[in-house]
Amino acid sequence: MPSDWKEIRLGDVIKVEHGWPFKSEHFSTELTGKPIVVSIGNFVYTGGFRFDSSEVNEYRDSFPERFLLQGGDVLLVMTCQTDGGEILGIPARIPDDGRRYLHNQRMGRVVLKEPDQVSRDFLYYVFLWREFNEELVASSSGTKIKHTAPSRIEAFKFQLPPLNEQKAIADALSALDRKIELNRRMNRTLRHMVATLFKSWFVDFDPVVAKAAGRTPYGMDDATTALFPDGFEESELGPIPRGWKVESLDRTAEFLNGLAMQKFPARSGEESLPVIKIAELRAGSSTGADRASRDVPKEYVVDTGDLLFSWSGSLVVDIWTGGKGALNQHLFKVTSEKWPKWFVYRWLLEHLPDFQGTAADKATTMGHIRRHHLSEAKVILPTSELIDEASRICGPWLEKRIANSLEIESFATLHDELLPELLSGEIRLSDAEKQVSKVL
Repeated sequence: MPSDWKEIRLGDVIKVEHGWPFKSEHFSTELTGKPIVVSIGNFVYTGGFRFDSSEVNEYRDSFPERFLLQGGDVLLVMTCQTDGGEILGIPARIPDDGRRYLHNQRMGRVVLKEPDQVSRDFLYYVFLWREFNEELVASSSGTKIKHTAPSRIEAFKFQLPPLNEQKAIADALSALDRKIELNRRMNRTLRHMVATLFKSWFVDFDPVVAKAAGRTPYGMDDATTALFPDGFEESELGPIPRGWKVESLDRTAEFLNGLAMQKFPARSGEESLPVIKIAELRAGSSTGADRASRDVPKEYVVDTGDLLFSWSGSLVVDIWTGGKGALNQHLFKVTSEKWPKWFVYRWLLEHLPDFQGTAADKATTMGHIRRHHLSEAKVILPTSELIDEASRICGPWLEKRIANSLEIESFATLHDELLPELLSGEIRLSDAEKQVSKVL
């Protein structure tokens, strides 16, 4: 431990304030500019917020002004519904995006008492430290639902470096976080670009509509325009572009159902595979997954770039980027020899809301769909020449998204390795900065 670091309690430099019990009857998912009530469901469980992918509620009633948050404020989760208490103390910063946010109950707002001694950005990484979480879990109350409190958070002891070193440590870790977030934004853009082209060409048939009306499709060159027909014909789904056809979803790809991987237990001392279940697919990572023997038949081994579809529970469709793993039951590995991956992926996403509705209607303990639902789901197939042109555009977008995801995994791994070493003083800051500079 460096000699100029000193042991302190969090309570020496911060206080943690409770939120207010906003009443759910005044919540609204319609966003009109009123303040947004921050909920635990808005947190990313590795730190940060996910307002763009979780339910967001405005508050349509009066409230005490002191619970209006400011951009940059740090909130900590103080209630966890899992037995392990994994998210106790997880932090997130309020975005400075022009919207107003409200400090809800079950989370603590961090207020600096000694801003000349401690960096709020440095403390953010202290809150992400496994040692911090483990102490909160050990001191928590409750069994099924675990609770912590401001006093327990403030009691955490750690070694505080000088302020300039705190800022340098936060800068090194923040550089990785920024790159991770940049890649995530790029992937959201890429997903949107593929979805926009797919909907325009293969769902709304915009180029065909334009040609049928005697117009040139907007922004399209002559060669691509020529690949679209100039009229429609009747089908079981109604009018579709002339020369195209309707097919069942399960005729466009093979849906390989996974195995009960407990039948392939990992043997001590031997190499094994992580078991890819619904939770791993949702997280996009196999970290902490169960293990299976490498005796798993090769067709049930998944790898980066595979298209996976969970057909029970929450129903998720995504491109797997977490490396090799063993395909568990309740998951399909979706492959097609004739149709490109991005095209099958988009059709699965097109039908996903209906599949989710079917699963919800049948749900008792865990809803699901059956094989016949794949047969009943219809897709519209264009000519091979047109799909080749669409793949020329969309294929590289998908590959770039996969590459970005692999970078995210690499940056996140380095981040997770450096964070405890930097906070404990086990690694010199200059060495950490060199490691970060190599990958950025």
